Order: sequence, then C-alpha cells, then structure tokens
Amino acid sequence: TRALDGSARWKVAQLDNDLWTGGAMNRFSCALGREIGAATTPATQRLLRRVELDTRTVGTPPKDFYNRKRPPLGDARPICVPRETWMETNASYPSGHSMAGWSWGLVLAEIQPAKASALMVAGREIGQSRIVCGVHFASDVAAGRALASAMVARLHADPQFMADLEAAKAELASAPATTPKSCAAYR
Repeated sequence: TRALDGSARWKVAQLDNDLWTGGAMNRFSCALGREIGAATTPATQRLLRRVELDTRTVGTPPKDFYNRKRPPLGDARPICVPRETWMETNASYPSGHSMAGWSWGLVLAEIQPAKASALMVAGREIGQSRIVCGVHFASDVAAGRALASAMVARLHADPQFMADLEAAKAELASAPATTPKSCAAYR
C-alpha cells in the first residue's frame, strides 16, 4: 500500500485517521446524508463518543497481551500519518480505529437502516485506511472488526446504551438532510 503515497486513496486514509475533528466522522455524515456533530446532533455525538471509549476498554487488553509491533517500526517507507513515539508503545493488534469505525457503522446502521450499506462501507473503509496508511496489518483490522461486532452486540444488554441509542434515533429522524461539501473525497 505504500505505493499509494500521494494518491486520492492515500489522502482519504489521512482523513480517516482523524476520528473526531472532521475525518472519519465526516465520512459517516456523508454516508448518512446528515451532519453528525456536537452542535448538530449532540445525542448521536454522545453515543458515538461512548462507543469509541468502549472500544478502548475492549481493545486495550488484547493490545497489551499480544503487544504486536506496528508495521512502520523499523521500516522507513512512507506512512500517511506523522511518525510519532506513541507508535512504539501502542500495539498494532487489534486496530482501535477499525474497532471504532466498525462499531459506529453497526450502531448508525441500526439507527438508519435505509443507509446501512453506505454506513457499513464507511466503517469498513476506516479500517482499510489503517492498512493503506501502513500503520496496521490486515489481521489487526480484521480483529478490530470482530471485537467491535461482539462489543456492540453486548452493549444491547446495557439499559443506558439502549436509552442513548433511542435518543440518537429520534434525533437523526428529525435532523435535516445535508451533504457536506467534503463528501466528494469519498466518491
């Protein structure tokens, strides 16, 4: 994937790296046709924030146990995110970004079933972007998706999650349809 350096897909992978401030969240806004954000959809934003924090809780024990080194360590080829010291201490397996993206896709698809295909593609592509960027192996991404699926299934037994899910459903049902200008990057 390092040969993709400078390509349109590389640039999308760079956007997907940023889960919150315009990147991955924007991809989901494009898939939904509604802008997700603290100002526009606060209940939905809170739900997704909670789910992302849950992915950290679920993903950290296997990261610590397997302690798999990331692909760019000892490899000078380009990666699409800045090389930083956290890459040396934050294990590669499973991919946290993949967990977050897949979880968000599952949750948002439940909220807006008519958009399920586009939302699941968005969730899948956020994980794929980690491979494109050169910061995860494919098995890291697959493991992240598997853990995310199990976690979201388990969250359905949590009354607070279910209340938050219902609040987000009501909010998105009345949110105005919009297509952010930046959606062109994902076509």
